[in-house]
Amino acid sequence: MKILKNKNFILFWLAQIISQFGDRINQMALIGLVAGRTPGSAFELAKVLSFSIIPVFIIGPIAGVYVDRWDKRTTLFLCDFIRGLLILTIPLLFITRDSMWPIYGIVFLSFCLTRFYVPAKMAIVPDIVKGTHLLSANSLLTLTGMIAFVLGCACGGFIVEKWGAAGGFLCDAVTFFSSSLLIMLMSREGKLNVNPKTILNVSREMMGDIRKSVLLEIKDGFSYLVNHHDIRFIINMLFTLFSAAGAIYVVVIVFVQEAFGSVTLDLAILAVILGAGLFAGSVVYGRFGGKIPKLKTIFFSLILGGGMLVLFAGLVQNHPTLLLAGVLAFILGVVTGPIFIASNTIIHQVSDENMRGKVFSSLEVVIHFAFMLAMLVSSFLAEHIERYWILIGVGIIFAIVGLVGLLTYKKNIHLSESLVG
Repeated sequence: MKILKNKNFILFWLAQIISQFGDRINQMALIGLVAGRTPGSAFELAKVLSFSIIPVFIIGPIAGVYVDRWDKRTTLFLCDFIRGLLILTIPLLFITRDSMWPIYGIVFLSFCLTRFYVPAKMAIVPDIVKGTHLLSANSLLTLTGMIAFVLGCACGGFIVEKWGAAGGFLCDAVTFFSSSLLIMLMSREGKLNVNPKTILNVSREMMGDIRKSVLLEIKDGFSYLVNHHDIRFIINMLFTLFSAAGAIYVVVIVFVQEAFGSVTLDLAILAVILGAGLFAGSVVYGRFGGKIPKLKTIFFSLILGGGMLVLFAGLVQNHPTLLLAGVLAFILGVVTGPIFIASNTIIHQVSDENMRGKVFSSLEVVIHFAFMLAMLVSSFLAEHIERYWILIGVGIIFAIVGLVGLLTYKKNIHLSESLVG
């Protein structure tokens, strides 16, 4: 593969593997920290994780505009280095304090920087890779990103189980510093520009123009979502999907912890298996799903996914064996994986070319809002209702939405061919 002869790409690729690996360790460390302070509290876990989502609404809509005007390599370097410093303060300064608010603040600031990091890493690829190698580069980044996700969950679960949340945060800080070092080693004309004064001056000069342009772009994006019938239909489906995902996210974490009597180890194993199922389902659908109407794919996946969630909650509650839970988690991943591919493909097909960026930016706000709201509500309910009943209830709602959609499918034939064919 010729792309592997590109020094800058190799450094960038390794940096992404390490960074994504560290992200999963950080996630396990946060779960371990909450479990150590307030065992069995889904609401406390939801509170911490909500501070990682809030930056999507505050920073997400403007981050891309700034990134387009900044040097992307500098942005990546600074984001990783500063995030490393921030995460390092948790085990060194705040983990022994009674108050969680300093940790909330660190999580919030770290994920604010992540909102700049994500568009910068996507935008820099065409700068370091020739056009003829873009497909190979993106395929390699996606594949290894999934591998880093799986290994990060597995290693993070083991690290936190053995050395506690502090060990997880220390390892995460090391991954950020390692990633920033690799980014710094990437060659380019001139030196890496990390002069804070220069960055602040440039930011101040363009603040007015950016404020105006961003507000207009956000308004255009949401107006397009509301007024475009086909996209609005898919957004309703994704809102339902991510509401369900948010409703079960922290509840299933606490459910697994209590069922198997561990903090992160069994949770990490099941996360790896679920990720493998999602990957397998995506590959199978990508290979053989072209002949199945995309709407039917979404509805069938909702029905099957809801049924599997009900089975998972009921069987694991009464027969908590890791083998059984792993099999059910894998099947759940397989049957729900096609939903994301089908939905994204429909949006790509029905969106105007010059509106796709705004559509996906606005869509990210919508689905994160659905996820966070449902996560907070379900985690609050989990303080008063048995966790497995919440999981069963969400699974039933999941299946009903899919069934209703399938039964009314013929009424949606008036939608564009992208939706029904």
